Amino acid sequence: MSKMTYREALNQAMVEEMKRDDRVFLMGEEVAEYNGAYKVSQGMLEKFGPKRVIDTPITELGFAGLGVGAAMAGLRPIIEFMTWNFAILALDQIVNAAAKMKYMSGGQYDVPMVFRGAGGSAARVGAQHSQSLENWLANVPGLKVVMPSNPADAKGLLKASIRDNDPVVFIENEINYGDVGEVPDKEYIIPLGVADVKRAGSDVTIVAHSRMTGFALQAAEILAGQGIEAEVIDPRTIRPLDENTILASVAKTNRAVVVEEGWRFAGIGAEISARIMERGFDDLDAPVIRVTGKDVPMPYAANLEAMALPSVAEIVQAARVACGKA
Repeated sequence: MSKMTYREALNQAMVEEMKRDDRVFLMGEEVAEYNGAYKVSQGMLEKFGPKRVIDTPITELGFAGLGVGAAMAGLRPIIEFMTWNFAILALDQIVNAAAKMKYMSGGQYDVPMVFRGAGGSAARVGAQHSQSLENWLANVPGLKVVMPSNPADAKGLLKASIRDNDPVVFIENEINYGDVGEVPDKEYIIPLGVADVKRAGSDVTIVAHSRMTGFALQAAEILAGQGIEAEVIDPRTIRPLDENTILASVAKTNRAVVVEEGWRFAGIGAEISARIMERGFDDLDAPVIRVTGKDVPMPYAANLEAMALPSVAEIVQAARVACGKA
């Protein structure tokens, strides 16, 4: 095992896959000469040259479309968006081309590509740069949506995404880029669609993804000091969703709290809550509780931004309510 940051783990995953398969290339704004807006592609231009690490103009729709065409022609592009907020401009290519091409061509074309970049809130960058859009993208048949919460998962899931024959939306939380964690030295892949039990517990299940997984683990430590043992489940892949792992945990704890950074209405938490109700209703001793971002555009002021995001204290309180100890 080696300690590395979340961004270093992503870099290592791309480098390993580009060495393994010369069809893989990286394209996006500032990925080459500048080493990436968040330095995720540090040193890759020197390793692979400008034909495989390609700087683009500020034209998300354009270079996303180039990537779709390249994937249809047999290459395996990694398309980096500086943030997923900018990918809104490329949704026609992501949703109407990449996601639908295999179906509309009667299986004649695979579209093996990864759309990746920073998502979620950052720190005082305003409403247009602080959005969790995974519920939009997970709603689309034909797309896989992946959101790792730590360096080891980031590497293993990105390698699996690059090797996948379907288009994968890979969303990295900007705040996580500097997080340090243990990453296996050996070659390893984390299969898409497999959740992870980040902490075992017996009293309440907390389901959280991306940055909120860390919040959930902090809340679980606080709850343990109050006599409540929380089990923390990280789906890792939003679509396909490993509902069996979630349901198995709920069958054990009989209570569930679902946490997400995004907005409450039609969110990922709503989908997970519905699945627990549909398949695990008889296991529930209390209603599923959702902890979400507030239903407002993200404020710029630091104090208001903190109020708009879910907090560890809110997760603790939700778990206490679920356990009848509020």
